[in-house]
Amino acid sequence: MLLKDIQFLDDATRPAIPKLDGVTEAQKAPGEHLKQIHNHLRENMVVLGRLIERASEGKASAEEIRSETADLVMVSNYRRFGTLCGQYCQFVHGHHSIEDYAIFPGIAAQGPAFKAIADRLQAEHVVVHQLLERLIDALIKLADAPGASNFEDAVTVFRALEKVLLSHLHYEEESIGDALGYFDIGV
Repeated sequence: MLLKDIQFLDDATRPAIPKLDGVTEAQKAPGEHLKQIHNHLRENMVVLGRLIERASEGKASAEEIRSETADLVMVSNYRRFGTLCGQYCQFVHGHHSIEDYAIFPGIAAQGPAFKAIADRLQAEHVVVHQLLERLIDALIKLADAPGASNFEDAVTVFRALEKVLLSHLHYEEESIGDALGYFDIGV
């Protein structure tokens, strides 16, 4: 029941990545910048993994978990823009994450293949967000009541988030990395 209500997306159903001919090294630079940003999110996953371990050993209070996760970019960005607003409210509210606001619309404008990729990346953001919120809840529950069951729940959610997020970041880098410079879309 822990993750049954989350609609995981099958990686095999991701849109194909269009080939871009003649991409220069300069055009690859924005994709490399995106990868550097993603590497920061990957580092956040390491911090969360350590929090799970500390909480399972009774070495992190619920308040410490709230405090330490509040400063993580991956948590603060999602919460700053509202629960799921970063995904679909960009056309209504005007408050968006950089990807949803500036990058994906530019990518989507490059044709049907890139629109399919942008739409898929936004759909994946929904799943990542749901898992992130579920993980924070599981970590707080674990800190409040350390024990095998709560630890198992936290690890289950963490591993699901880790798998989904790392796969998402890689797909995003591969699918739009070169396109950012090729189509002159800023990061």
